[in-house]
Amino acid sequence: MLILMCVGTVGYRLLCGLSWLDSMYFTVITVGYREVGELNAAGKIFTMAFLFSGVGVLAYAVSAGLELLLDDQNRGYLINLFRRRRSQFMDNHYIICGMGRVGRAVCQELAESETPFVVIDSILSEEAVLGFEYGYASNDPNTLVIWEAQFGDFANGAQVLIDQFIASGEVKWGRVNGLTLMLPHGYEGQGPEHSSARLERFMQLSADTNMQVVQPTTASQIFHVLRRQMIRPLRKPLIIMTPKSLLRNKDATSPLAEFTKGGFQTVIADHGELKVDKVKRVIVCSGKVYYDLAKKREEKGAEDVAILRVEQLYPFPHKAFAAELKKYPHVTDIVWCQDEPQNQGAWFFVQHYIHENMAAGQKLGYAGRAASASPAVGYAHLHQDQQKALIDAAFGRLKGFALQK
Repeated sequence: MLILMCVGTVGYRLLCGLSWLDSMYFTVITVGYREVGELNAAGKIFTMAFLFSGVGVLAYAVSAGLELLLDDQNRGYLINLFRRRRSQFMDNHYIICGMGRVGRAVCQELAESETPFVVIDSILSEEAVLGFEYGYASNDPNTLVIWEAQFGDFANGAQVLIDQFIASGEVKWGRVNGLTLMLPHGYEGQGPEHSSARLERFMQLSADTNMQVVQPTTASQIFHVLRRQMIRPLRKPLIIMTPKSLLRNKDATSPLAEFTKGGFQTVIADHGELKVDKVKRVIVCSGKVYYDLAKKREEKGAEDVAILRVEQLYPFPHKAFAAELKKYPHVTDIVWCQDEPQNQGAWFFVQHYIHENMAAGQKLGYAGRAASASPAVGYAHLHQDQQKALIDAAFGRLKGFALQK
């Protein structure tokens, strides 16, 4: 059974399996458990119904016996000749219907299985809804339960549940839980209340392999991390820093082959045409800032800079990260670049992980916003100035605090 709880507003960008489009696209793909390395008792073939909406994430195997319930707090509204549920970044277009008719759950009709696909509305009360979902996920580990905040910032309203149950429930009570949180996160000039899902709080709470904290940057990555959450023989809370502007970023699309093959990549290698023996600097980042960095590198023609994406921040993927660093034997500088202020984001938590995998003589520096009491500035022009400065700093001389191996 799959349950999606959403507290959200309008998200209207939709993704097809090949490109980012402002339209609805459904793909039904038949995949064998044998082909993907996950074999059930009968080795059956199952059909995955992909409904890409928002950032292109919600692609779920309804007909594989997973029951799906979408819970959205907003009221329906009229658009053209159809009525659809008003929803959040990642969960639009699940219910559509003609004027005056009862809505239809489209994924349910795509699936050959009789497993229910239910879409309901929920109240805008983060603590109450998240508490219910934690209990549901705890009671039924075979259900993928997803709660999406309106913006990641709004998870503040459920901080008690996160601290006392999600982060520590297994250690305190031995109760496993596979609850998934989707928290829209990204610095895009929307101000201090709509920019940060408080990644640093989840990183601080991470220990004893108690949960997973990820920040996927492509459509296929989001699909695979959700699929991994269900097919794994274990249950851990999954915290996803979901993107916002990437809904409209064509560079973040995934070819269909990336959905049908492979799996979730904890670290994404540099795909640029670089000569490894000429690379002197490696920029390490997580999230949408990668696309700003890649654009800047192309503008500068910086062929001596490689960019690595850490898609899973906890548990930190030491083996995968070390393997990528070793590809560049002549690197002298490593820079961690982030959108968030220095006292926020992942910097204070990943620096020792990166340092552990560095070679002798290498230096680790920081490129990002200065420490701040507020998550973000309130003026768009200040945001743009800060963003430009941190991207420039990632390619400039190391300044301020630097760790040396």
